[in-house]
Amino acid sequence: MKYNPIKKVLILVTILAVPGFLYYLLQDQGKNRYKPLPIFGPKQVATTFHSKRGKQIPDTIYHAVADFKLVNQVGDSISLKDWKNKIVVLNLMDGKADASSTNAIFNEYKDFKAYQKNDIVRFASISIDPTDVLDSIKNLAAALKAKPHKWDILLGDSASIFKLVRKDLLLDVVEVKQPERKMIYSRKIVLLDSQHRIRGFYDATQEEALSKLDDEIKVLIAEELRNVRDGR
Repeated sequence: MKYNPIKKVLILVTILAVPGFLYYLLQDQGKNRYKPLPIFGPKQVATTFHSKRGKQIPDTIYHAVADFKLVNQVGDSISLKDWKNKIVVLNLMDGKADASSTNAIFNEYKDFKAYQKNDIVRFASISIDPTDVLDSIKNLAAALKAKPHKWDILLGDSASIFKLVRKDLLLDVVEVKQPERKMIYSRKIVLLDSQHRIRGFYDATQEEALSKLDDEIKVLIAEELRNVRDGR
């Protein structure tokens, strides 16, 4: 058998290179085994930069929910500071209309109870009916067994609510007065990350969308835990 030194060198190089390549994959790719969720809304390029593999990349300023002040079912003031470092699952509701229904959206959401003891996840329902008062959302919360500061039923003046819904949450709400007064509003659920950025919209009437919501809450939880671990 003819001796081939080149072949021997190639085999040796391969043996030495494979472990290094696998280590690279584990270090570089293993940190991100899931596909990051998109960030919705307008964005702009910042004047600051971050470094990635030796390259300077411009930072991006993403759309985020602006601060607000609403009241929950026990009369506590709720603002963004109450959601600091929290993932928020949020929907709109007509307090009076939904009070007469058997279930509200999160009671229909089969995986809602799975997050009841998870401190990183919060739920919020915003009443878009300008005639709602504290007693009406208090009664609704009691019927839904909504625990304040875990699942907040929120109330506020029309100007504040409509601004929050349209400008910050990027949802639709319209007041129709003819032939009878009623509110037409989006039935989508909004998923916010700990930086109050929108990471997903989900049709509350579709089982497939609710299943996707459950999966993507888990993705965000993993992302938040990883950021805490990495000191970000």
